[in-house]
Amino acid sequence: MTTPNRWKRYADWDQRPLRLDRFAAEDAANGFSAFSSPADPKPGLEVSGGKVVSLDGVLEHDFDMIDRFIARHHIDVAMAPEAMAMDSAQLARMLVDMNVPREDLVRLAHGMTPAKLAQVVSHLNALEIAFAYSKMRARRTPGNQAHVTNAKDDPLQLAADAATAVAFGFDEIETTMRVSRNAWSNALACAVGGAVGRWGTLFQCSSEEAEELRIGMAGFTSYAETVSVYGTEKTFIDGDDTPWSKAFLAAAYASRGIKMRCTSGAGSELLMGFHESKSLLYLEARCLCLQRGMGVQGTQNGGIDGAPLSMAKSWRTIWCCSATSRPMAG
Repeated sequence: MTTPNRWKRYADWDQRPLRLDRFAAEDAANGFSAFSSPADPKPGLEVSGGKVVSLDGVLEHDFDMIDRFIARHHIDVAMAPEAMAMDSAQLARMLVDMNVPREDLVRLAHGMTPAKLAQVVSHLNALEIAFAYSKMRARRTPGNQAHVTNAKDDPLQLAADAATAVAFGFDEIETTMRVSRNAWSNALACAVGGAVGRWGTLFQCSSEEAEELRIGMAGFTSYAETVSVYGTEKTFIDGDDTPWSKAFLAAAYASRGIKMRCTSGAGSELLMGFHESKSLLYLEARCLCLQRGMGVQGTQNGGIDGAPLSMAKSWRTIWCCSATSRPMAG
């Protein structure tokens, strides 16, 4: 029997990680785990007297600041018993079933703990996640964002570029600055340019959070830069923040009608050294529960922002840049 003449390149393609929907070997002990790390808690929830007393295996007196915020402001105790009792594989199938409306899944998601959400999504492959994402995304009309900036922070050029971006049909304009003290002049320039030609374009000036809030309160911006949240308490502390301080910031923006969103950043806890050996998906689930509890208008995962992680740490972290960009139900 003769062996068919098969080029070696085909054998290489058969083993190529990209084809197999993964990029590198995982190292769960050091936090390089996308799904289902041995350190991840099992889903669990106990409610007593209308109050969450145990969350994913952690008793109330042992809650960290993230557990406490999620228990108080994310978990719908009326919905939780039904949602937590459902089989995770069944919930995953509901995400990709076109006959199950989004509203039903949102209602159930309000009663799920971070570990439960992560467990549900772990049952989906890449194509199913893409379908679930298109189904669960709440934005009625997608729009593109233009980045308007230049090396000299030239206000006249910024105004002209912002007007050009609006003319090209961009729905949002974002500017950053090379020198931080130029934030106000950049904001003024883009606000003027963005108002030319078409009403309703959103504008944000990406600077330090307190400065950006002052710019927004002055009326120059209509869209806040993403406010960062984290999946471990130590990362929050290292950033000199708490879930409550971030919620206060979100409320301050909302008080002036300024749209805002949160971002969790891909593998930020890993990069900062406070990952607790938990999987990236579980930490992302905690971040999303925090964001819902804060009442933010939008959310994003910093999959692109996390790209430097793969360069800064080791070859294993290439996994982080794609595997964490996964949506949660609701």
